[in-house]
Amino acid sequence: MSRRTFLTLVACVAFAVSAMAILAPGTMLAGKGALPSAAAETMMREVGVLIATSGILGMSVRSQPDSATLRAVLIANACLQIGIFPIEIVAYGKGIFPTLGGIFPNSVFHVLAASGFVYFASKCKRDHEVREAPVAA
Repeated sequence: MSRRTFLTLVACVAFAVSAMAILAPGTMLAGKGALPSAAAETMMREVGVLIATSGILGMSVRSQPDSATLRAVLIANACLQIGIFPIEIVAYGKGIFPTLGGIFPNSVFHVLAASGFVYFASKCKRDHEVREAPVAA
């Protein structure tokens, strides 16, 4: 899979999840087995906006050539996925989310997405590798 295709797929997932979080936060919470409340639904909408911006960023950089900036974006997204991964698992362990069905798909996605971001960051040439050699005068 190409980096462009990977970033496009991850962005599409982000757009779908963010739309659901913003437009139907109670449904998202219920899917995890969490009790909806005004505060939880507000936080879910805020998370939806954050996820949408991640998708916008991914779509914006998907065709960019290798650079230190692109590599930083890929690394930051890997860190995001790695950081999010244990949160729902811990919540399940504490009984906050009562069913694995509500967290399993997300956990699988976070592992796959993090792996992809790390892989493509490792393949991204650094600035000194993509600069052209100086032309002799």
